[in-house]
Amino acid sequence: MYYNSTRDNSAKVTAAQAIVQGISKEGGLFVPETFPVLNNSDFERLKSLDYQGRAEYILKFFLTDFSDEEINKCVSGAYTGGKFDGDNPAPLVKLDDNIYMLELWHGPTCAFKDLALQLLPYLMTTSAGKVLKDKEIVILVATSGDTGKAALEGFKDVEGTKIVVFYPEDGVSPMQKLQMNTQEGSNVLVCAIKGNFDDAQTGVKKIFTDSFINKKLEEQNIMLSSANSINWGRLVPQIIYYVSSYCDLLSSGADLKDGFNVVVPTGNFGNILAAFYAKKMGVPISRLICASNANNVLTDFINTGEYNRNREFYTTISPSMDILISSNLERLLYDLCGRDDGVIKELMQKLGTDGKYNVTPDVLDKIKALFYAGYCDDENTLKTIKMVFDKYRYLCDTHTAVAVKVYMDYVKETSDEKPTVIASTANPYKFSKSVISALKTANNDDEFNVIDELSSLTKTRVPASISGLKNKPVRFNNSCSKEDMANIVLNFLNVK
Repeated sequence: MYYNSTRDNSAKVTAAQAIVQGISKEGGLFVPETFPVLNNSDFERLKSLDYQGRAEYILKFFLTDFSDEEINKCVSGAYTGGKFDGDNPAPLVKLDDNIYMLELWHGPTCAFKDLALQLLPYLMTTSAGKVLKDKEIVILVATSGDTGKAALEGFKDVEGTKIVVFYPEDGVSPMQKLQMNTQEGSNVLVCAIKGNFDDAQTGVKKIFTDSFINKKLEEQNIMLSSANSINWGRLVPQIIYYVSSYCDLLSSGADLKDGFNVVVPTGNFGNILAAFYAKKMGVPISRLICASNANNVLTDFINTGEYNRNREFYTTISPSMDILISSNLERLLYDLCGRDDGVIKELMQKLGTDGKYNVTPDVLDKIKALFYAGYCDDENTLKTIKMVFDKYRYLCDTHTAVAVKVYMDYVKETSDEKPTVIASTANPYKFSKSVISALKTANNDDEFNVIDELSSLTKTRVPASISGLKNKPVRFNNSCSKEDMANIVLNFLNVK
């Protein structure tokens, strides 16, 4: 298995090179040359395996330059040893005859990013041993809230690496900010930026493609890489849980003769892209339902074919989705445009210069055949949290609620009641003030008092990793302008 760049078909690298490098030199994203297709016998075999076994089975198709022993070591390191609650890191919880919650928040940071970012450090260090010679890897991360903490937790004190995380100063929840700013580890740096997530993501990409910076780092034997979902090593683990959810549906006896739908609360398009790749591999996903918050650039794109980031940016109660530049959409377009790197380069150039682009009617038809798109504002997000709790006694966070509301709109519009998997992407206690406000008026502003009140009200358990933050010392409280991000990185690395 080799990988091409979405902006340069002549690029051909191994999985290890793609993972270490993060993005291609010209700014494109790595994608597999081909996708494996699983048959019924594969799924019967997968159904009999636990999550770790399923992960190894899928990864062997994509990491052909890894030995079976190396893959086993990576997977065991990521998913065993008590890092996740219970034996299954991604359990499927049935709400009613048609609705299943795919709970992706049972890891150390209580967000779906843990499924990938507990595995990525093992993939990264194994890859580095194959393609690098004694180089230090520096992970740069832009986060809208969850990726940052999950990456920090995954890479803390990993030998041969350092990690720098940038987050929007006023664009994450208080709990997300506290999780990052209390991060342990001798090789980590956290910095807020005066701007939004798109500013942070653009700044990180500029650092990656800056020839002067890269020359300086090369002189110090340092290589930059990414833990965002632009890195293939972040994306491939996400395919696993969609394959696994299908296996669990099979085991449950669900009626899958017409397939099943998948609903994903979507910001950077990586999570729903992983579901699309699972569909390409033979998982019988019927409809991919893309759920956005008020920053509904993806909703408009899927419905019209015009991607336009020139619009008002909203800071919402579902901050991990407060994104107007969805990087992973590039990978989907590359696939739907017949892997034409020239088309992708032109579209991405228009996005950079004009802030918008249009796809052809043919490509739009392909998108509409695969995806349904809708959005949900804050008011309806809160109403949905209450409705789900009242009806099912199930407490969901602000991002999952967006997905539920868009799914309800989809059913009302289409009358399609196939079995449906909704990606539940974060533990509600990461957004406790918003969640409790959907159920009642909170009595105080202290984050931890609100958490206790929410637990008492709903009879749900506060994750230890959340309650344990209460007395943890804050290590990072610095911020910078988006123009100064490169200097922050160079100073941290002592590069002059």
